[in-house]
Order: sequence, then structure tokens, then C-alpha cells
Amino acid sequence: MTAGAPDVVTCGEAMMLLLAEPGVPLARSWQFRRSVAGAESNVAIGLARLGHPVRFIGAVGDDPAGDVVLQVLRGEGVDVAAVRVDPDAPTGLLLRDCHAERGIDVQYYRAGSAASLMSPDRVAVPAGTRIVHVTGITAMLSDSAYATTLRLIDAAREAGALLSFDPNVRHKLGGRDRWRAVVAPLLERADLVVAGSEELEMLTGEGGERSVTRLRAAGVRTVVVKHPDKSAVLTTEGGRWAQPAFAVRVTDPVGAGDAFAAGLLSAILRGLPPERMLAEAAAVAALVVASASDIDGLPTAAERSRALSRFTDNTESVNR
Repeated sequence: MTAGAPDVVTCGEAMMLLLAEPGVPLARSWQFRRSVAGAESNVAIGLARLGHPVRFIGAVGDDPAGDVVLQVLRGEGVDVAAVRVDPDAPTGLLLRDCHAERGIDVQYYRAGSAASLMSPDRVAVPAGTRIVHVTGITAMLSDSAYATTLRLIDAAREAGALLSFDPNVRHKLGGRDRWRAVVAPLLERADLVVAGSEELEMLTGEGGERSVTRLRAAGVRTVVVKHPDKSAVLTTEGGRWAQPAFAVRVTDPVGAGDAFAAGLLSAILRGLPPERMLAEAAAVAALVVASASDIDGLPTAAERSRALSRFTDNTESVNR
């Protein structure tokens, strides 16, 4: 890594989160706790806690919610020098409840947000950056955010960084046709795709292994597919590896995908073999769903290693 360059650059919308008390439906909750949410900022915080230098590119409003977002990211050690503070647009707001067994009620207040107005001229990827992580959410926010995503992809190529892409489909941002028109072409520009099996089927029009074959034929070097049973399969030119989910008591299922991505990218940065990459990603995801909010359970490197050892011991005990 070039001196001063981050390991990872990511770009997106970080929002202030108001999280209802666990188990209480959003419409009937009187108590909320403040946090920060956003797919890319979740990944940035996850990687920073795991010990990696990370730069987050985005925009917040010149308002208390924007102050909260910046304070949390700075406090986690994320580089926010490339985050614009917009004096004329608000920071996005996310309200949701928290329940382990029923659907989560999520309400976004992001129309006209500062992040939706981000522009390509804010994008820079320093030489020596090893990974650029992108999601489909940013591309779907607005035309200018889409242009920003395209510039980020080009900047990753110019910097010689691995391009990681998670479609992170959110249907409140658009219907199936819109997602296929905007996001599907971006998948084939990535070096690494991390996606749910249902997302890939929707975006590629192919189910099962056919979607993986299609992406690999387009030049994607590594495809990681997450399945509804929370297992994951990693496919490269060198082979195919599978990882079951680790058993934990779920408190809040939101944030698992971003945590998985952070754990996976950390393992890639450290040059670990595929089976270890998947195991670490699954361990980080398991720790997150055991806690409330998107970021509470994100572990340090030491916490991840202890948890993985415990999960592995438990799995071996069950299999004996």
C-alpha cells in the first residue's frame, strides 16, 4: 500500500438512524435510540474496527443529523475528508424497528438528501488503494449519484484497485426493471461480486449457478452468493467453496449483509484462503445480528477471531 493510501475506499449515503426499542413495532414505539446506518458506511465502520484504513466518500447536510454521522465515522477511525457538508440539503434519515422473527418496518426519509446530490467531482481514489467497494444503492439514489458511481468504478481501475460490488437491492428505490437497467450492467465491471441468490436472479435473469457462470464469463473473478438459509458459496477460477451460517440468537437481522462484506474484504486484504474468507465473513455477520442496530455488533479483529474459534468449536462438536 502506498504511504497514506487507505486499504479501502467506499462511497454512499450515511444516514442518521432512529431505532425503535427491540420487539416493539415502529408505529407503537415511544423510545428510540440514535445510531448511524447506510450500507457503505456500515462496511467502512466494519473494516475500520477490524484494523483497516478506510476512506468514506459521501455527503451530509449541515444539520445535527450530519454532525452525528460525521462524529460516529470519525470516532470509528474512518477517514471522512472526502465527505461534503451540504449547506442546502438535509442528511438522510432512517427509522426502523427491531425484531428477530417478523419483518422489519423500515422508513426512509432521503428524497433530496445531500447524499442524493453527490457529484463525480468529489471522487478520488489514491494510488495504492487496494479495494474500492460499491453498492447498487448509491447508483439508484439519483442521476448524479449514478454518475458518481460510474466515476468511482473508473477511478478504481485507474488506481489498480480491486472493485468489489454488492447490489444490495432495496425495492423502495425502484422496481425490478429500474434495478436491471441501472445496476445489472455494473455487476460485470466488478472483480468481486457479493450478492444474494435472489438478487442475482433478478438482475441477471438467470437462476442458480447460471448467474454465477454468466458473471464469471463476463470477467468477474470472484462471485460470492448468499443463500436464503444464510449459507454462502464462493466461486473463483480455482474452485468453489461453501460456508454454512453460524448459529446465534438473532436480536436484529438488519446489517448482516454489510457485516459479511466487511469480514470478507478484511480477509481478502490479509491474503487468506477462500475457506477462511468465508468463515470470517460468516462470523462477522453472526456477531452483528446478535446485537441491535447495524453497527453495534461489528467486531474488532480480536473479537472476530475469538468468535470464529468458538463458532468452529461448536460446529465441530455438533458434527462429531
